[in-house]
Amino acid sequence: MKNSVVNPKVILVGAGPGDPDLITVKGLNAIKNADIVLYDALVNKDLLQYASDNVQCIYVGKRFNQHKFSQDQINQLLVDYANEYGTVVRLKGGDSFVFGRGSEEINFVESKGVEAEVIPGISSALSVPANQGIPLTKRNVNESFWVITGTTSNGNISKDIVQGAQSKATLVVLMGLRNFSLIMEEVKRYRHKHTPIAIIQNGTLPNETIAIDTVGNYKNMIDSIDYSSPGIIVVGDVVAEHPSFLEEEIQRVLEFSF
Repeated sequence: MKNSVVNPKVILVGAGPGDPDLITVKGLNAIKNADIVLYDALVNKDLLQYASDNVQCIYVGKRFNQHKFSQDQINQLLVDYANEYGTVVRLKGGDSFVFGRGSEEINFVESKGVEAEVIPGISSALSVPANQGIPLTKRNVNESFWVITGTTSNGNISKDIVQGAQSKATLVVLMGLRNFSLIMEEVKRYRHKHTPIAIIQNGTLPNETIAIDTVGNYKNMIDSIDYSSPGIIVVGDVVAEHPSFLEEEIQRVLEFSF
């Protein structure tokens, strides 16, 4: 270990939804001035090139059944590296306070007497639908949106799915692809069968994909899901704003007519 530095600090930086151009200027400057970087699985590695040449960039990502480090280990690493190197940039996909466990890390770091800072990022919940031309709110269509986790810590779907489905709000479900059928069965209980839905994967990246259908036909979408890639589910009438939705509807009507 090096001698303890004068000003150990941890900066949580939201890296945005995937496109490296969608990180904030402040977040990019933090990477450039970091003494060490700890980054997650959903972070675009192109951002690491902005770190100084002598700066270590350490992968601590957690994907489905593939955890490099436990959360407790990551918390301790942040403190240890801050005391050893100085400024630690904790680079997290999207925004670190939207299902990113950012508050847990900040609380732990500060409890150990280390200074902490949060630089917000652009959440995939907002940017990925927008990138596809899907507004989360639209006048005379809906008045709110819900951002809900599709998988709780015990692997079940959130009870908020049921609450959200009973409203007229747009539902944006993160981390829900593996529970897609369970989620849609709950939504079917409260939403009209013609309610549009979208699955967007690898949002804002060159290999972004989108599948669009309706609640009543959600089973048609299952085969299009790539479970190895991140994705979000969007449910609500605003999905009809996507340019391809009308084309899909016309095709369904034609198939039904014949």
